[in-house]
Amino acid sequence: MKLLLIAALFAVAGAHAQTRWQLATGYRAESFHTQNIGQFAAEVAQATAGALRIEVRPNNTLVKLADIRQAVQAEQVEAGETIMSSLVDAIPIAGADAIPFVVGSYADAKRLWDLQRPLIDRHFAARGLKVLYAVPWPPQGLYTVAPVRSAAEFKGTRMRTYNQATVRIAEMLGAMPVDVPMVEVKKALASGQLDSMITSAVTGVENQVWSQFRHYYEINAWFPKNIVFVNLRAFDALQPAARQAVLKAAAEAELRGWAMSQDEAAASTRKLKAEGMQVDRIAAGFEAELKRLGERFSREWVRSVGNEANHIFVPYYFQR
Repeated sequence: MKLLLIAALFAVAGAHAQTRWQLATGYRAESFHTQNIGQFAAEVAQATAGALRIEVRPNNTLVKLADIRQAVQAEQVEAGETIMSSLVDAIPIAGADAIPFVVGSYADAKRLWDLQRPLIDRHFAARGLKVLYAVPWPPQGLYTVAPVRSAAEFKGTRMRTYNQATVRIAEMLGAMPVDVPMVEVKKALASGQLDSMITSAVTGVENQVWSQFRHYYEINAWFPKNIVFVNLRAFDALQPAARQAVLKAAAEAELRGWAMSQDEAAASTRKLKAEGMQVDRIAAGFEAELKRLGERFSREWVRSVGNEANHIFVPYYFQR
């Protein structure tokens, strides 16, 4: 009803010039994140009676993924989407959702985001940006060639790594890190270079990992989030009713996106099972070991980031 009222206001006002935003994302048009953004843009156009139209530019066609935050900040493009873990050099607190073995469910991930959001809002505002919403990718699971029941079984094996966090996981487990970018995973699997890796069920399906891995453990290692944001000057230049419409559509996109992520995780896990993979929860003892690793990771991260990190992890661990 509120959207209809806002649209009616724009229809009556009529005289406002149409505003067009371009929203850059590095992800494919088929990605559920991009589909969610498309629905967000459609709802904004409807709510403002076309006074604000958002053109979604996926797949690095407007700005490369790694450059989107800077492009929006520099007003080269009005809005964008990127993965939060890519922002840690400029905004270290953005890395909270990529610390492994801290959250164990979507509910935990949402509680972490609620604690992280005010800090992210502040850092983005200081750079002339406004956060609209954030949505997680499906959780990261563990793929192995052989069944595992404890951390000791990783010693001497080869684990796929692709960033500092995954290298640290391999080191803690006693595995040998093997740096393999996602585009080369299929090749690495075909040549038998890997004994294990941590990535989502969605990524496993996309790379048909059942050709090498036979076991998938739903460890929910972390829930990396994509964040959608706009240049603050572009947002402030809108009429008040248009700003209200954008924020309302953003809140709905966040709720919808989290549900879409859970649906994607479930569908991909079913596909892994259908292709003959053994999908299990890990043994209780191994799960306890991973939780202890998570505590070590979070302590190391808090020390590296500083006092601001305590605003997330003190309430996360002690105010359940």
